[in-house]
Amino acid sequence: MIEVRNIRKSFGDKVVLKDVSATMLPGKTSLIIGTSGSGKTVLMKVMIGLLPVDSGEVFYEGRDIVKMDPKELKELRKQVGMLFQGGALFDSKTVEENVMFPLDMFTSSSKSEKLRRVNEVLDRVNLVDTNKKYPAELSGGMKKRVALARAIVQNPKYLFCDEPNSGLDPQTSLVIDKLVKEITLEYNITTIINTHDMNTVMESGDHIVYLYQGNKQWEGTKEEIIFSKDEKLNSFIFASEFLAKAKGMIMMESKLP
Repeated sequence: MIEVRNIRKSFGDKVVLKDVSATMLPGKTSLIIGTSGSGKTVLMKVMIGLLPVDSGEVFYEGRDIVKMDPKELKELRKQVGMLFQGGALFDSKTVEENVMFPLDMFTSSSKSEKLRRVNEVLDRVNLVDTNKKYPAELSGGMKKRVALARAIVQNPKYLFCDEPNSGLDPQTSLVIDKLVKEITLEYNITTIINTHDMNTVMESGDHIVYLYQGNKQWEGTKEEIIFSKDEKLNSFIFASEFLAKAKGMIMMESKLP
């Protein structure tokens, strides 16, 4: 579990986060959504410990990372997986080398043990027999799956995904959403996703935090978001046609035996 309490963050005179609080639970996908400049990327960086806060607390299972020294923070990050927006693969390394990179950095396992784990996670993201390929030989969706394999190779307790569907077509985006959700449930990971993709919201939104101008404007589930009466949230997410369609789908599902 990750809990943020009354987080305030500013850059000079500009206040980016204003007393934001939220709780992210294991086995659930928690989404942070909002317009550009709403503070969602800053909140994610604060939660990972990449940015200091002006005030507030960030608890990982009851331990406040704001008060951790660099050594403690480094140990905690061994339990954190990160799926970057662009994948951030090393072009000069093979798939196998990319996925093995965190194991080389943070473990003293033998080469055979590391290779076994690499093969396990590649199999989990449906990329068997891609070990010796280079990123340039992969499609965009395959690159994201390699990046996801690298993010989970150390069996993290916490997984952060920054715009995981950026640059992907809708069908491939659904594959990534499904994989992230399955892995979250399978390994009971606390997963936090920074996104503006409504497909991701509706596919994976166990818990959604909507930020507006640095404030937590709304919080709820993907079912609740459909019928929200928050005007700012609705104007951000829904075109009227999409809202009507989504409500219709929910109503139809509710009437099924």
